[in-house]
Amino acid sequence: MLCKRFLRCAMLRPMSNEHDLKRTPGTALHRQIFLVLKDGIAQGSYAPGTALPKEESLVQLFGVSRATVRRALADLELEGLVLRKHGLGTFVREGLATGAKMATLGFVDELRHTAQSTEVRVVTLESGPPPAAVRALLQVPDNEPAVHAIRVRMAGKTPLMITETWVPQDLGKSITAAALKRSPMYEVLIAQGVKFGRVVQEISAESADPHRAALLKCELSTALIRMSRIMHDQAGRPVMYVTAHLTPQHSRILMEIPGDAIDTLSAGHIIHDPALVAHVAGGRKGQKA
Repeated sequence: MLCKRFLRCAMLRPMSNEHDLKRTPGTALHRQIFLVLKDGIAQGSYAPGTALPKEESLVQLFGVSRATVRRALADLELEGLVLRKHGLGTFVREGLATGAKMATLGFVDELRHTAQSTEVRVVTLESGPPPAAVRALLQVPDNEPAVHAIRVRMAGKTPLMITETWVPQDLGKSITAAALKRSPMYEVLIAQGVKFGRVVQEISAESADPHRAALLKCELSTALIRMSRIMHDQAGRPVMYVTAHLTPQHSRILMEIPGDAIDTLSAGHIIHDPALVAHVAGGRKGQKA
């Protein structure tokens, strides 16, 4: 039903040609359409066993040629997501695990079990100068190193998440790769006597660069979920900065917020950056000129 309403609304303003669909630099049009439809299947907008919109509807919706649509559908079939039936249409394959799930106690227990059953690969553990932004967040003095760790959490052969952590040298100098393979960094620090206090967290998105694309086994420039945290001890000192990158195909971020905190920073705060938007818009105008 959601897809039908979306299509009806979109058709009120039909696109005239392929130039109306904004291109992602370096990504073919059929690939962009493939990714949109794939996300729709993954999120449950197109349920297993149901038909995707007809080719002519997709042509009008995306403002592309029928050949472009057919190539996108062929890619979906090649990936095993759909089944094309001559004269009937394209159908989402039965048995696919799709759609968002709301948390229940049983589901949270299942997530905990999943976390315990996954494996961690330590990619990097070294001491060195942190980037300027990290140095400022951790309040690390100039010319002083910090401990840097990169890990990948795996479910079998499937990479789920990259975590990159920076810790001041005095706290992280005795941390080992073996310890990080067994426990998250914050648990290792707790075992060393660190008592955590305030945590500031930010959730955003970031395109996969070659390094992260290789670690997560995803396409270059895939939109990744990015979660970053600056963690303080009870005295207010920043003691750990960590970023996590996840693919939305395999992961979600689940939060439970008390009712009395729904209108506080604990529930999250959306931040817009008008200066950045203006800068980007100005750059585009300059390119056109």
